[in-house]
Amino acid sequence: MEAPQLDESSASEFIGKTILVGVTYLDRDDNVVARKDWSEIIRSYSNQDGIRIDLDDSAEPCCLPPDPNAIRKADPGVYRLRSSGKEVVDPDFTTVWTRKQP
Repeated sequence: MEAPQLDESSASEFIGKTILVGVTYLDRDDNVVARKDWSEIIRSYSNQDGIRIDLDDSAEPCCLPPDPNAIRKADPGVYRLRSSGKEVVDPDFTTVWTRKQP
């Protein structure tokens, strides 16, 4: 099965937009060890670099895999981040990931 690919011709629809990111971290036995969430700006959208977003608390960007199926348009409204309590009004996109320890 071929890996998903971004349609790079639509990058302008994503770059500069706000995305809510949620990540659940699992140990080797599928136990939840942490949950984190962010609201950030998409900086690049390419198959080579993936989906790069800035992080408020880090000089290093977050790089998500180039999987267009993982991004959803966000419904309008106010979203509260669980990790910080920050409220985000009308974000453009959402994405949710699970990361398991090898």
